[in-house]
Amino acid sequence: MLEFAASNWVVRALILAGVFGLVALLVFILSNATSRKMRVNKELAAISGEGGRSSNESLRRQRNEGMWTKLVRRIEGAGLNLGDTDESEIAKLLRSAGYLSPSAPRIYTLVRLLLVFIVPGIYILLALMQAEPPTIMRLYFTSAILALLGLYIPNLFVRAKADRRRTEIINGFPDCLDLMLVCVEAGLGLESTLDRVGREMATSHPRIAGMILETTLLMRAGASREDALRKFGETSGVDEIRSFSTLLIQSDKLGTSLATTLRVYATEMREARRLRAEEKAHRLPVLLSIPLVVFMLPAMIGVLTLPAIVLTIREVLPTMAGEN
Repeated sequence: MLEFAASNWVVRALILAGVFGLVALLVFILSNATSRKMRVNKELAAISGEGGRSSNESLRRQRNEGMWTKLVRRIEGAGLNLGDTDESEIAKLLRSAGYLSPSAPRIYTLVRLLLVFIVPGIYILLALMQAEPPTIMRLYFTSAILALLGLYIPNLFVRAKADRRRTEIINGFPDCLDLMLVCVEAGLGLESTLDRVGREMATSHPRIAGMILETTLLMRAGASREDALRKFGETSGVDEIRSFSTLLIQSDKLGTSLATTLRVYATEMREARRLRAEEKAHRLPVLLSIPLVVFMLPAMIGVLTLPAIVLTIREVLPTMAGEN
């Protein structure tokens, strides 16, 4: 079959036409999305205010998620269910990576499903267009490996993004606590403090600023402090911020001093960051020993034993041969 497809010019022309049509469709979709995004960016650039950057990022994220959400709805409307049995764990992972849309788990499943077919399909098309196509077994095993890669690449990407986002939030959160402490000691309430800190940190730590401003908007929209702070901890995907939101809720219920709470928690966060830095410093010699053993130890053994080996070859072996 492969030999027939390679020799028949009609089949090759149809394959080339299909590839051309697919590329043209992708270019049309990308150009349409790019032009729409450029118009949105121009409109967002006209928005002024201290919290403009975090607001722009939120709007752009909603625009991108809206396109994928429409695609998911159309596919599910056609009869294909994109739900997963382990959707709660997937939603938790995506929330840690910053994907907060309710349809994010279904979009994630759709992307994995598309990559399972697209990556092997591209390989098969390229293989069929070669002068000497590969054998059926090689084509089968390579396509299976590429399908597995397409299935796990989104998972690796989301986990890497979640780790990077978590690191950025943890490193910037002590500064946020210090600003909140200054605002509280100056006499501001909790809502005013969050609003001020969110606007001040829009440039230095935009991720934290965006979460804080969303919490402030929830409070202004009528949500209780407990619900807004609990959602703030859940959307962050970081255990330290979940503990902080729980601490604020308990402080608000029990009527304890907010300044004392912030001061104690800021000290604990900085101590935890210092301990993490010390842990990395103590782990560095162990990590350095691996390349030292792998690369330097063989060279040292060779330098130490090579003269003895050469001496043995030059003197001992001829002597033994003469005795024989």
